[in-house]
Amino acid sequence: MEMEIAIIGGGPAGLRAAEVAAQSGARVTVFDAKPSVGRKLLVAGRGGLNLTHGEDFEGFITRYSGADQPVGFWRGVLEAFTPADLGAWAAGLGIETFEQRTGRVYPREMKAAPLLRRWIERLRGLGVTFHMNHRWTALHHGARIRLGFDQREYACDAVILAMGGASWPITGSDGGWVPVLENLGIRVNPLVPANCGWEHPWPAEVLALAEGQPLKNIAVRAGGTTATGELMVTAYGIEGGAIYQLGAALRAMPQPVIEIDFKPTFTADELARKLESVKHDHITFSRERWKLSAAAHAILTHGLPADLDATTLALRAKACPIPLTAPRPIAEAISSSGGVCWSELDASLMLRKLPGVYVAGEMIDWEAPTGGYLMQGCFATGTHAARAALQRS
Repeated sequence: MEMEIAIIGGGPAGLRAAEVAAQSGARVTVFDAKPSVGRKLLVAGRGGLNLTHGEDFEGFITRYSGADQPVGFWRGVLEAFTPADLGAWAAGLGIETFEQRTGRVYPREMKAAPLLRRWIERLRGLGVTFHMNHRWTALHHGARIRLGFDQREYACDAVILAMGGASWPITGSDGGWVPVLENLGIRVNPLVPANCGWEHPWPAEVLALAEGQPLKNIAVRAGGTTATGELMVTAYGIEGGAIYQLGAALRAMPQPVIEIDFKPTFTADELARKLESVKHDHITFSRERWKLSAAAHAILTHGLPADLDATTLALRAKACPIPLTAPRPIAEAISSSGGVCWSELDASLMLRKLPGVYVAGEMIDWEAPTGGYLMQGCFATGTHAARAALQRS
């Protein structure tokens, strides 16, 4: 008899799991609470749809973190579905990709809709059935697994849960699955914002010069972790790739604070020497001598005494402290941390307490920075869970 596999969640992890299972001959049904699938893909597509990253593999696998995740898990999962595999997969849909100078990989069209449309056509051609507007409400474990939705019940041989975390809830990733799993005895770590901005009360005079302006070619430190990239000053605080990479470190700090190194390619002594000929007003001359933007200079020098010496100013330029009050709301975050605890899962991503029930994507307690790592992680775990489910037939 044909194996029946239910996929709950129509995001990247769920659709990839459906594809892998259907290609192997399983009868696959995808359920989603929204009227259509792929909504998070379409939101991601507003920025061009960053599919993966061209970083070397040894560096790539270090980008994934999570509380108590198994040693070597990501190496094995990503070796089984590599960034090159994801590029080849897109090419199979007729979607040409390219790698930016930064290493980020995008569709040539910089759009998600054409890729999603062709992907759904492929899935339908493989016999995948879609049931939209179906919110998952219950699971009954037995010889066959019975799934409860707000409209119906459905029986299957295996289930892959891929409902995302709690970021971008408008797309359907609202964390509504948490109480359902907790009622089944599954431990879930709280869902919190990751890859998000942080709040800082900027003085009005700093905002006047810095709001909406990028801080480029900087390094940012938090709790012993350093990130490079850019920051963007906003009315509420700071956004940008550099601070997104520091989310886990900041959440672990009782009083979160970042230190900005405005000139990472120079030492403090070298910066001080650039001001040697300046007899007074080092603050004013530092902008030109150090080639600082108006925004960077405003942040660096706000509140400093006018007679500050060059050495002290240089040390501050290498470690300018910015205390943070809180992360932005999870609904604004690019992704979330927290989710199903790794101790609840075996190596195949099956729930130990519920044989035949697998979890993929951001429902699991892992996180990765922006840059294509999140999408790659969802595709890879969806692939892994589907292959494992098929082996139970």
